[in-house]
Amino acid sequence: MDPRLNRRQEELIAIVQREGFVGVDELATHFDVAPQTIRRDLNLLADGGLIRRYHGGVSASSSSVENVAYAARQSLQTAEKSRIATAIAKSIPDGSSLFINLGTTNEGVGRALLEHRDLRVITNNLNIAILLSDNPTFEVIVAGGVVRGRDHGVTGEATIELIRQFKVDFGIIGISGIELDGTLLDFDFHEVRVAQAIIEHSRQVFLGADHSKIGRNAMVRLGDFSRVDAWFTDRQPPDALLPVLEAAGTQLHVAGE
Repeated sequence: MDPRLNRRQEELIAIVQREGFVGVDELATHFDVAPQTIRRDLNLLADGGLIRRYHGGVSASSSSVENVAYAARQSLQTAEKSRIATAIAKSIPDGSSLFINLGTTNEGVGRALLEHRDLRVITNNLNIAILLSDNPTFEVIVAGGVVRGRDHGVTGEATIELIRQFKVDFGIIGISGIELDGTLLDFDFHEVRVAQAIIEHSRQVFLGADHSKIGRNAMVRLGDFSRVDAWFTDRQPPDALLPVLEAAGTQLHVAGE
């Protein structure tokens, strides 16, 4: 399956996430295409784990124990993630030290940082390490541990021990789900432990997470917004989250506003 989705398919996923369940005929009318075209889209997205296919319609993929395939996640909310990444990079001064952990949004942050100078970066993301090593003014340190083939992330006790050797200016983390009470959730216990170590050893913590993470199920609790200094997202969050952010002292940055 080609992991790159077209604009109709991205919008289709957004509609399903918003509505919960949508019929094939309703989607065909919305996009002004034949039902057969929609069915082909739905089969493609269901094969990638992005939606659940039922007779006559689809619903959002709601598993709390398994994330969407990494290659498919690279195709979701690409413009939104790019805006978030740019906003985070603008908040990082030259000469800073930082952690960057796993996730497609954080890889966008890595690309956005390439024009900076004299950064010291510790990461457990091999994709980011390779990307940032192209800047000769950067020092890039890769955390040791077990490499995951699906996304080239590194996790484990050795990863955590390496992180604990540092105290950096900024910790840049991602997340898979955000509850309306401010709870931050992810799918992988090992990944969460690394993120918690990053939080503990960073002077400021930046969270990059687009709107699709709000209300999304995931099994492992990372913490809540009291652990986050600034949240960078792509649109204004639901009203229910605003007092949670205020109580936690978390700054909200809506990229593009």
